[in-house]
Amino acid sequence: MTATKAIILAGGSGTRLYPLTAVISKQLQPVYDKPMIYYPLATVMLAGIKDILIISTPHDLPHFESVLGNGNQWGINIEYKAQAAPKGIAEAFIYGKEFIGNNQVCLILGDNLFYGKLDFLRKALQSNTGATIFGYQVHDPERYGVVELHPDGTVISIEEKPKQPKSRYAIPGLYVFNNDVISIAENLEPGPRGELEITDVQKQYLQQGKLRVELMGRGIAWLDTGTPESLLEASQFIHAVEKRQNLKIACLEEIALQMNYITAEDYNQCIQRLPKSSYREYCERVAQEFIPQYD
Repeated sequence: MTATKAIILAGGSGTRLYPLTAVISKQLQPVYDKPMIYYPLATVMLAGIKDILIISTPHDLPHFESVLGNGNQWGINIEYKAQAAPKGIAEAFIYGKEFIGNNQVCLILGDNLFYGKLDFLRKALQSNTGATIFGYQVHDPERYGVVELHPDGTVISIEEKPKQPKSRYAIPGLYVFNNDVISIAENLEPGPRGELEITDVQKQYLQQGKLRVELMGRGIAWLDTGTPESLLEASQFIHAVEKRQNLKIACLEEIALQMNYITAEDYNQCIQRLPKSSYREYCERVAQEFIPQYD
């Protein structure tokens, strides 16, 4: 199986969240009790990916580095790349060319949150031979990229924010591509918005007969946090689930321990570096429950 690297695209100006984004990046805004960037990072970690590139603006990149470091504390490798100006999602593959190397790549947008079993993503990473996108049923597909499916599950068409959607399956900001995506992105012509559109990348794979879709079924929540309302709804959702289950979502220390990215001793050292907070108290409870020798 081809090794996979991940790119988290966390750039953009975040104008829809202004004035929240007047000082700090959208992807560093709080979603309940953690910075937004924790959630896509948790997704790729839980999918088994340890090499991660974060792309953001020159202004915001130092803030991400301050929050996350190089990822060593979680047993992963985080690299950073500055994007001078947002010129489309597909540009991430050009910026990430050296990072991707000869591997396949999973791209996730930094403002997309996923909750639930990630079997759909793990399956895609294991079986992808070209490109894999995901379909999520929504009530307002005209706001998103939309995938039209044949009854046998093959992709018929992809449209970006269609006025008359041909299906209710929106395409979330999570994609898996083989290594061909680099050359496809490099040869892409800017779309009407002057950007390199991710939809055009998907259409190239579709023309080659190499585009698959995995449908996200019941039990998976996809939260897009690009507006004040959706940011608030995401926080309320995370709060409700955490309170009900008495478990934290996207606790990176806990994920690193569960995925065996770090040892019990490493985990204890992580806890010692955390300031006194409810987050640290949770991590200590995890240690007491799962590390027999924890004191």
